[in-house]
Amino acid sequence: MDFMDRFNPPCYKIASASLTDDGLLGHTRSKGNPIILSTGMSTLEQMDHAVEVLGKEDLILLHACSTYPAYYEELNLRLILLLKERYGLPVGYSGHETGLPSSVAAAVMGAAIIERHITLDRSMWGSDQAASLEPNGLNRLVRDIRLVEKSMGDGVKRVIEREYPIMKKLRRKG
Repeated sequence: MDFMDRFNPPCYKIASASLTDDGLLGHTRSKGNPIILSTGMSTLEQMDHAVEVLGKEDLILLHACSTYPAYYEELNLRLILLLKERYGLPVGYSGHETGLPSSVAAAVMGAAIIERHITLDRSMWGSDQAASLEPNGLNRLVRDIRLVEKSMGDGVKRVIEREYPIMKKLRRKG
């Protein structure tokens, strides 16, 4: 922590493995920077305690499943909504699955941050490689999230301008 602090980072990220390390949590909070806390392999009680130690100011939680690679049926993306409600904090998603759809879905569900590991070659040695994205995969993920954001609209039902010619041609009257 002290080594990283010399580089004046805009925030600190605490890995899931350190969520129960009260000393690290307290020392990180003492630096005064925003904190991103990953919650993989943690119970709600452990998360409650970590949030209590850190306080809620400038804190973002990341929902995660700490398997590498994670299976889709392990991801439990609905937990993003539960964590937002339970803690009243921004909640993001740290994806360790092999594809893109779950990360896009997390963004649709309101994830404040999408975190993915990146690698130059997924076939390289190491437990993170298979769960990582190559640069092209990262580019596709950002593209897909941006397209979905555009698709969400404002929720107001209206006939759009491009529908009028189709409506004129196809609308049945009875």
